[in-house]
Amino acid sequence: MEPTKVVVKYTNGTVIKGFTQNFSPNRDWFYLTPVDKSSGGTIQVIVKRLKAIFIVRDFIGNPKYDERKKYVEGENPPGVKLEVTFTDGEVMVGSASLGYDPKRLGNFIIPADPNSNNIRVFVVSSAVKSVRQLFDNPE
Repeated sequence: MEPTKVVVKYTNGTVIKGFTQNFSPNRDWFYLTPVDKSSGGTIQVIVKRLKAIFIVRDFIGNPKYDERKKYVEGENPPGVKLEVTFTDGEVMVGSASLGYDPKRLGNFIIPADPNSNNIRVFVVSSAVKSVRQLFDNPE
C-alpha cells in the first residue's frame, strides 16, 4: 500500500507533516512517519487529540493561495454540502459523501475548492463547534 501524505493538526496547535499507511476512520489511533524525522521512526497518533487529519497533495502547499470557502453556482458535489466550524474558530466548507454524523470519531470532508492542497480532510468530531448544511439558493 502506498503511503498517504498527511498533515495532522492537534487541538493544542501542534502540526506534524508525514506519511501513514494504516489510518482508518474506525480506529482511534494510527502510525505516522514524520517527514522531518531523520531516523525514519514512527509515532503513534491518538485521533481524539487531533483537530483534523489533512490528506494533502504536497507538504508545502501555496501559502499565498486564498482557498475558496463556498461553492460556485452549479457545482454539485457528491454528498451533503457543509460548513464546519472548529472549536478554534476555523471554518471549512466542503462535502461529506458519506453524510455527517457527530457521533462518529470523525467525518471525511472534501473541500469545496477543487484547487485546495487538501484532497480530503478527516474532521475529528470532538474538535467541531458546529456544522451547518448548505443549500443551493433557488433564484
